[in-house]
Amino acid sequence: MQGQDGRPELQVIISYNQPKDSVGTYRRRWQIETMFKAMKSAGFNMEDTHLTDPERVGKLLLMVMIAFVWCYNIGELVHRKIKPIRILKHGRKEKSIIRYGLDIVADYLQRGRNEFKIPIFDLFSIANQIFT
Repeated sequence: MQGQDGRPELQVIISYNQPKDSVGTYRRRWQIETMFKAMKSAGFNMEDTHLTDPERVGKLLLMVMIAFVWCYNIGELVHRKIKPIRILKHGRKEKSIIRYGLDIVADYLQRGRNEFKIPIFDLFSIANQIFT
């Protein structure tokens, strides 16, 4: 991470188990935390449904995970190949890959806009590969 002056900030990771792998493990863990944030409050808002029936929660979770992968794939494609996410003064991205993709998908589904002229539904087809 970078500080406001653009120089790298010191980050300390304390690990009692396999310290050689601690940075990689922390990166993977942080990706999971980001995913849960997106699912709970930063886009998909699963908790707003107030579902309690385990079968319904399971079905909702499955649908949200498919949508999550779809949006992530779109965000990643646009970020890497078309228009990178802007880096702010403090050195972090303006938004996450998932938020970037979610905004693009939402704009298409709500307004019919495809600003980047990408094959939005082709990137959804990865879900078909999971279940076939």
